[in-house]
Amino acid sequence: MVQDDEILDIVDESDCVVGQKKRSEIYRQGLCNFRVVNAFVVNSLGQLWIPRRSAHKTIFPLCLDVSMGGHVETGETYEDALQRELKEELNLELNMVNVRPLGYLIPYQYQVSAFMKVYEIELDLNPEYNKNDFIESFW
Repeated sequence: MVQDDEILDIVDESDCVVGQKKRSEIYRQGLCNFRVVNAFVVNSLGQLWIPRRSAHKTIFPLCLDVSMGGHVETGETYEDALQRELKEELNLELNMVNVRPLGYLIPYQYQVSAFMKVYEIELDLNPEYNKNDFIESFW
């Protein structure tokens, strides 16, 4: 499926699913009532792993990014999306890393783009990132 054609759940102010829309429609309409996950990779020295997005990305091409992030697709939980995105973007299995929840952000309370769960991932290796998503990275 083309990335902009992903079907995402639309949620109400309590983060309960009330419908679905294509990702492209959500962004075109400027909606914030959908779900995303983000994670920060941190090593034992306390360094943060930061990747640079590839040029073909629709949103923020060539910009520095969170270590890993993505949309929660229709029918997924936040944790399902975390597991899928870890594999897709960083070639990691969830059971290979220590994950700690950092927060839950709501767009109606914070200036964020969507309902968002944020995690910390402990990792002392350079992730083998997906070259379609990122072009370089830094500790």
